Amino acid sequence: MNTPFLWHNGRIKPWAEATVHVSAHALHYGSSVFEGERVYNTPDGPAYFRLADHTRRLFESARIYDIEIGYTEQQIDEACVELIGANRMASAYVRPIVFRGAGGLGVLPRDGAPVDVAILALEWGAYLGDAAETGADVCVSSWNRPAPNTLPSWAKAGGNYLSSQLIGLEARRGGFDEGIALGHNGLLSEGAGENLFLVKRGKLLTPPSSAGILSGITRDTVITLADDLGIAVEERDLPREALYWADEVFMTGTAAEITPVRSVDRKQVGNGTPGPVTRALRDAFFGLFDGRTQDRYGWLTHVSSALAADRENQNAASHGRTPQQSQATMEAAT
Repeated sequence: MNTPFLWHNGRIKPWAEATVHVSAHALHYGSSVFEGERVYNTPDGPAYFRLADHTRRLFESARIYDIEIGYTEQQIDEACVELIGANRMASAYVRPIVFRGAGGLGVLPRDGAPVDVAILALEWGAYLGDAAETGADVCVSSWNRPAPNTLPSWAKAGGNYLSSQLIGLEARRGGFDEGIALGHNGLLSEGAGENLFLVKRGKLLTPPSSAGILSGITRDTVITLADDLGIAVEERDLPREALYWADEVFMTGTAAEITPVRSVDRKQVGNGTPGPVTRALRDAFFGLFDGRTQDRYGWLTHVSSALAADRENQNAASHGRTPQQSQATMEAAT
């Protein structure tokens, strides 16, 4: 599973050289924020999907917990691109993570305690395996998502995923692919690591961002693509039983992408196969990466183009020119 290189605290280094001390604050108290990103093999080479949006959310999560990242968003974007080039990867799952390092064993880190930043790139297929094509068998978990004003659900923080582990473990013990959590109020929230969508009479329904969910980037992508396809979308509170009368159910996330659900609590969803709305959205989503769907929103960051731009900016800086001046010189030469 390892790749030759990762990015750690400002430089590319061999995988085995990236180490963390056992007294790291994040290890004891969960003080980390992270992202999950995908690189797809497109006709124009490897491309990140919504890289800038993921990096922006990483910084927003860190801000909630007063974690100073120490790099700019642009620097993190550039490091993500550089890592794919260093590992010569055509596709990847990428994990930027920011965490408090060895800063004492108190709940609050001592002043000046270090913050580590790392980026890993791995080969990783469908998160839920064959269920991505045939449909997942899921259950409603006995574990609820935290109530508002307990843990900030909009932050993609390591500690938040202790709840997800309980949901996922319970589902696995019961023979299911994944679990779905209810909120503190007994209404639908999200999966262990995915957002949730239902289809009823052609309309797309999804719990609101106030339902204790991570406001997912793939979730936002699906809502946008649905609008492009003329599919009505309603964000609303939904009771558990909505899962049982839905015509279609699917889950979304960077790892899960768009995974159809074929049964909930061993009750079949629709005819037990991915429905027409799910299929249409999957086609539009994966079409972004094979050219069938136009990238109207600039969601793709092509690694080769970004690397070339980074090199040009570095050359311009070394010669005392701004990137804009360098670009103007290039255009004049052509």
